[in-house]
Amino acid sequence: MTWIDIDRTSGIPLYRQIYEQFRKKILQGEMQCGEQLPSTRELASYLQVSRNIIVEAYEQLLAEGFIEGRHGSGTYVAEGIYLERLDHEWVIPCNPAADSEKEHGDIINFRHGIPALDLFPRRLWGQLAKQIYNDAADATFGYGQPEGCHELRVVLARYLLKTRGVICDPEQLIITTGATQALSLIAKLLHTPGSEVIVEDPITHEIHTIFSLPGTTLQPVPVDQYGLRTDLLPINKKAGFVYVTPSHQFPLGGVLPIQRRVQLIQYARSAGSYIVEDDYDSEFRYESPPISSLQGLDPDRVIYIGTFSKNLLPALRMGYIILPHSLIERGRSLKWLTDLHTPSLEQLILARFIDEGHLDRHIAKMKKVYRRRRDCLIRSLTQYFADQVTIHGHSTGLHLVAEFSGLVFTSAMLQRIEQAGVKVYPVEIHAIQKDKQQNRIIMGYGNVTEEEIAEGVRRLRLVITR
Repeated sequence: MTWIDIDRTSGIPLYRQIYEQFRKKILQGEMQCGEQLPSTRELASYLQVSRNIIVEAYEQLLAEGFIEGRHGSGTYVAEGIYLERLDHEWVIPCNPAADSEKEHGDIINFRHGIPALDLFPRRLWGQLAKQIYNDAADATFGYGQPEGCHELRVVLARYLLKTRGVICDPEQLIITTGATQALSLIAKLLHTPGSEVIVEDPITHEIHTIFSLPGTTLQPVPVDQYGLRTDLLPINKKAGFVYVTPSHQFPLGGVLPIQRRVQLIQYARSAGSYIVEDDYDSEFRYESPPISSLQGLDPDRVIYIGTFSKNLLPALRMGYIILPHSLIERGRSLKWLTDLHTPSLEQLILARFIDEGHLDRHIAKMKKVYRRRRDCLIRSLTQYFADQVTIHGHSTGLHLVAEFSGLVFTSAMLQRIEQAGVKVYPVEIHAIQKDKQQNRIIMGYGNVTEEEIAEGVRRLRLVITR
């Protein structure tokens, strides 16, 4: 057994090392059917390990069917195990996170949709988590309801009425694992073969994938500085639903005025369609209080989607849908089929976080931080690019759009910008109708400091004027 090699410094138990080497030899045919294994005493003496270690390795092989014991005769390789050798072996990197950090360590990343991760109130959240884990009833640690914890739905319905003018009762709420799951559920809930889905153009490219179910056609409608062009909505077409971001159009940032909101609702009523309102980051409005929801104008026609990824943390993976009463049962069934329910304990922590006023205070604090970062970005762009840049969508959210006259953000240009240590995101990748947004980039400022913003724009200037 000279081929058996054990490493006493490894974190892998000795019995497991021995088991793995026998397993590999048997699978690859180097130990063939009927070949006898050494006795446990013999192998223990050879490897200078406890006999119990060899017994444990053999018991594992026996339990999985690799070997068989013959009474009074010994232990042998079982039949029918040879598996053709693979061309490669899997190797687990020892520290992939460190490699990733090293690769992107000097990049100033203007990624949109990421809040200030370092300013999340970790200690407070941990204290609330400890309280919930200590106080929760035993039943909380079992399976929950697909629609989510009653405590969170009650608190959230009250909070959304106060802050966004959303009209609903807790029964209409379904807690989801982030807004992406919410959108996926809506796509399935409202899907009919051959139907069309009306979407803003441009709109986040993830929507293209989520809504493009078999038999569904996306019908793009252009946006302008005020959001969806309701005057261009298709006539005499049966749309499954209309998807909009009326409080902060993504990515261009327009706010849909009341006249267009009324036109959109009238359109949906006449077509017998629903409106899906994605309210992804409108809490952070800097020039006035947040815009009231579209849902508040017609709760029976508008499906409202929200998320805590922007105002708290993406890692929390918590979002929600507010459904008209006619869709509640089907929505709950789809949620149950997807993942049974969103993690219950995190829901209870979030419910207490909102109910005790911590979310309001956190948003108020972060609005000041993001306003300073936004102002720094606008100031830096103006300083380095003067009349060459026009800024859009800066009144709300965690990003703005910079439009550069006489410039096209080609793949080569974006690569040069990244090589200079800056990452920006072209609007064009979110466009359905191409070649109309090539001089615009999205610049997120939620998770970059003012110093990084100023330096990032300076580097951007060096590349663009090269």
